Amino acid sequence: MLKLRKLGILLGVALLTVSVSSCKNGEKKKEEGENKKEVSIFYPNWSEGVAFTYLAKAALESHDYEVTLTNLAPGLIYGELSKDDSKGDVFLDAWLPNTHKDYWADYGDKLVVLGEAFSEGTTGLVVPTYVTINSIEELNANKDKFKGEIIGIGGGAGIHANTVKAIDLYGLDYEQITSSGPAMVASLEKAIRDKEWIVVTGWKPHFKWSQNDLKYLKDPKGVYPKDACTIISRRGFKEDQPEAATFFKNFNLDEGQLAELMTAIKDKGEEAGATEWYEANKVLVDSWMK
Repeated sequence: MLKLRKLGILLGVALLTVSVSSCKNGEKKKEEGENKKEVSIFYPNWSEGVAFTYLAKAALESHDYEVTLTNLAPGLIYGELSKDDSKGDVFLDAWLPNTHKDYWADYGDKLVVLGEAFSEGTTGLVVPTYVTINSIEELNANKDKFKGEIIGIGGGAGIHANTVKAIDLYGLDYEQITSSGPAMVASLEKAIRDKEWIVVTGWKPHFKWSQNDLKYLKDPKGVYPKDACTIISRRGFKEDQPEAATFFKNFNLDEGQLAELMTAIKDKGEEAGATEWYEANKVLVDSWMK
């Protein structure tokens, strides 16, 4: 009888040990599931934003991340990232501190700056170099040649708002035509083919500079500022995905690198172009993980 009792005690201890072990393994699996390598990136339909985003996707996926991309207007991106239950994690093309200052004023206290994808962003009114004027102040005297139009992009873009301001401050007798980034480029390239005068809202970085001879019109009133293409995230992202946060903190391209990347994407498409550039520059991009 005593031997049976001892055997029962031993069996009970063994079962308890297995139960505790199973419970711990279950908790470990749950934690691992909660810390799954996932990143959701919001991006606008701007050439440099597309380039940053697809390069990040190619690099993160090569390090076993599951990456989700969502294309949204900039105002929606800021608003969604600021939510406590945001479905997104990161935005790589916030033009700060100037062009997107209104968005930052509305949402910045609920967002986190991680790094800079490109540090020398500029905006302004752009014309082909064969156009013989050099300043915004000369636009009114040449209204007929430009058909009284400034070809713009989406109404939610900071450069759109600054162009409204420029029209007012310079007293321009012009209408800003709201379109999209691709539509603006198409209008610009058609005008260049026909050697017509055209003025568009433009910015660097953008692939149009490497494929066409262009110039900014001088802006003596300082309407168009310099910015960094800043990488921002929702609150808590750094704690949830520390390795990915380090990658975005270190993520930075110079003008030459970004021009190559955007050209590859324009020629071969987002996925193929970004992947090709990543493979050719793998040592640099993978170093951002460290």
